[in-house]
Amino acid sequence: MDNLSLIDTFSEFKELKNIDRATMMSVLEDVFRSVLQKKYGTDENFDVIINIDKGDFEIWRNRVVVKDEDLTDPNLEITLTAAKKIDDDYELGEEVTDEVKLIDFGRRSILNLRQNLSARILELEKDNIYGKYKDKIGEIVTGEVYQIWKREILVLDDEGNELILPKNEQIPSDYFRKGDNLRAVVYKVELRNNNPLIILSRTSPVFLERLFELEVPEIFDGLITIKKIVRVPGERAKVAVESYDERIDPVGACVGMKGSRIHGIVRELRNENIDVINYTANIQLFITRALNPAKVSTIKINDDDKRAEVYLKPEEVSLAIGKGGLNIKLASQLTGYEIDVYREVEEDGEDVNLDEFTDEIEDWVLEELKSIGCDTAKSVLALTRDELIKRTDLEEETVDDVLEVLKSEFE
Repeated sequence: MDNLSLIDTFSEFKELKNIDRATMMSVLEDVFRSVLQKKYGTDENFDVIINIDKGDFEIWRNRVVVKDEDLTDPNLEITLTAAKKIDDDYELGEEVTDEVKLIDFGRRSILNLRQNLSARILELEKDNIYGKYKDKIGEIVTGEVYQIWKREILVLDDEGNELILPKNEQIPSDYFRKGDNLRAVVYKVELRNNNPLIILSRTSPVFLERLFELEVPEIFDGLITIKKIVRVPGERAKVAVESYDERIDPVGACVGMKGSRIHGIVRELRNENIDVINYTANIQLFITRALNPAKVSTIKINDDDKRAEVYLKPEEVSLAIGKGGLNIKLASQLTGYEIDVYREVEEDGEDVNLDEFTDEIEDWVLEELKSIGCDTAKSVLALTRDELIKRTDLEEETVDDVLEVLKSEFE
């Protein structure tokens, strides 16, 4: 093994790895000096010259000229006879500098040197990737799908670094094939077995926030602020926005002309429904807006329990609750209040509170009916049998029994 094979080694790393020049030179010199220390006991009298551009290096040893009979340390001293062979002008006490060839180290030392160099460069590369992506947490990155497994997708960035998109960080309707480009936010970066592990996410609210920053210049410029985002990935999201400039309509700016701005975000999120809501410190108004598209009639707020009783017309209740209860769930998360939905009682006849039926209907059944916004007998009877079965966890027989008891009340 000669100089060339070692030069090829670190030239190869110089070309392929993203390591800055100063760090590379420092590592190379450290590796060479460690070998010098093992071979000669000290490296203080050696000059190591690294030429990164040429992929070359030189090692020069400095020794003091002594009388032939006074030589005690051949590494630090050189006899006058040996010095004269290099140059006739050398005299006692002068310093002689001569080049040390790599072949003089011995095959085993050269092999160790090459292995140490490879290990140090690999370690540097790992540190570099870890540091780079640690600073990118919360930012969107684009990568190419390289491998698809059952529990995760392996993504390569433009430098060939490996990124992981776990199954639970994918939108349920996501579908990728090898070679596809995907966008995701850097969710977290950790070291596993001393290797950097970069985890991506497409389900994080931060991903949606960054997409808004890309699509809406006013958010990127700070004219509009996103106060809070809640979402059920792939299904529905609610985004509360606020503008500090009265001339800017924050909701209109986020949606864009004919939905031009939000359409791109919706497509990226696999047709996720996105409600953009104008933020307000008035909690009643904020809850009203959060329950959109339902039209709220009245709201009673209990600040101590962080609960809100919302009363709506019967036809608005299903809109407030939403498909699978998503609308009311996200509205509660967005406002920070537990929202209970109630039907407004019609004035055209006498109604009876469900609590009056505790002798005939079990308490847990009554609580289940209340959970879907039915707190009176007529509010339950206003729903069809199929609706009650679908929206509650009650068995068909139980629903039939309830309807029979409540109908008999008005007969």
